[in-house]
Amino acid sequence: MDDNELVFEAFNARENAYAPYSGYKVGAALLTKSGRVYHGCNIENAAYSPTNCAERTAFFKAISEGERDFAAIAIVGAHKNAAPEQYTYFYPCGVCRQVMAEFCEPDSFRIITARGRDEYQVRTLRELLPDGFGNASLTNG
Repeated sequence: MDDNELVFEAFNARENAYAPYSGYKVGAALLTKSGRVYHGCNIENAAYSPTNCAERTAFFKAISEGERDFAAIAIVGAHKNAAPEQYTYFYPCGVCRQVMAEFCEPDSFRIITARGRDEYQVRTLRELLPDGFGNASLTNG
């Protein structure tokens, strides 16, 4: 699956977002190395802390089904009333970046942020989390 197709999948995932408080609907499409795609959307909660980002929703779905090898994620988002020309690039929050660091290779995992189906940017996880905390940080000595 190419990046453009993955972005298209993220826009489709955005349609399921539950965002009655912020109004910002976010969708994510997570590509495994085997070619399977897991979709995620943001799910807000009136208590705010239980809110889950689209990226983590996609990761948790994939991980709960046994996936562990990931290639890329596409993320799209905008206010529910925004016109397409008002869309901006939505980057993963720090918590989502930390989840990615747990399961993804920092130099090869690609994070695709899009503000349109044909307008997107690609970064590696290392570019967005240069000195990330991972399992190697917990080794003794």
